[in-house]
Amino acid sequence: MALLGILLSALVFAPLIALVQSSPALAQAWPAKPIRLVVPYPPGGSTDLLGRAVAAKIGEALGQQVIVDNRGGANGTLGSDIVARSAPDGYTFVLGTGATHGLTLFLSKTTPYDPVKDFTPVTAAAEVPIVLVVHPSMPAANMKEFVEYAQRNPGKLSFGSSGTGSPHHLSGELLKHLAGIDMVHVPYKGAGPAVQDLLGAQVPAVFTTLSTALPHIKSGKLRALGMVEGKRQPSAPDIPTIGESVPGYAMPRSWLGFFGPAALPDGITRRMNAEIVKAVQSPDVRGKLESAGMPVVGTSAEEFARMVTDDIETFRKIVAAAGIKAE
Repeated sequence: MALLGILLSALVFAPLIALVQSSPALAQAWPAKPIRLVVPYPPGGSTDLLGRAVAAKIGEALGQQVIVDNRGGANGTLGSDIVARSAPDGYTFVLGTGATHGLTLFLSKTTPYDPVKDFTPVTAAAEVPIVLVVHPSMPAANMKEFVEYAQRNPGKLSFGSSGTGSPHHLSGELLKHLAGIDMVHVPYKGAGPAVQDLLGAQVPAVFTTLSTALPHIKSGKLRALGMVEGKRQPSAPDIPTIGESVPGYAMPRSWLGFFGPAALPDGITRRMNAEIVKAVQSPDVRGKLESAGMPVVGTSAEEFARMVTDDIETFRKIVAAAGIKAE
């Protein structure tokens, strides 16, 4: 009888034990310590703005501090690689971009990770429209005049970007290809440093995020020539698209999104997704982002994963068509 009782107990409790072991949310009290959010660019850019706004919100919701760790370098791949190599325990995340999780495959020979296999997509949080801005001393009041100036001065005009392999870099390369102009690329370690050099007239033109450039455009310190996407932005409707002057020119929309390491438990992925989406859609964060020219998105983890793979294929086609080589 004793043996029968033991067997019956095993049958009753085995499913409960299996449930606890299979559910990270039940198996451990997550989060039990501060969470690290790697922003793979220097302070001052759109990633930093979004990362800090979301970190404060989700820290309150989760009851643990979310520490923003700026790790700029190699167009975001240095900071992203830290997360790719981290344990999938829910304590390390990265705020990635179309550059760190797609375009770097085609424009950089030294990407240390696979942007699909080495990460768990959590959510796309916001879009980051890209604009071509010039210093007021630049003798071009619009896109047509900019192209004409570049044609008259082959190889003498330079443009800055947030780094080799970034959407900003590709935006310039696509313009060179379609407009038939010769410009020199100057890579920076983020949008912030690139715009600072532009303000100081150290570089004549920069492709950068609208959120980074907009305050300087409004103050008259910089001149906006064109948006790289296929349509004008609601937050800056007076800025034309580059495609309005250069036929066929259009870049895919750029985004900022959150990733964990590969094999992140599903329970943690879904909880982080819910909290981040709630954070970016809150009135104060949404207002801050949209006033800076960053439309809020907020997707499911599955939708975000499809966005990443779709963009990789789009970038592959653009790079091939333009004949751009990895550096």
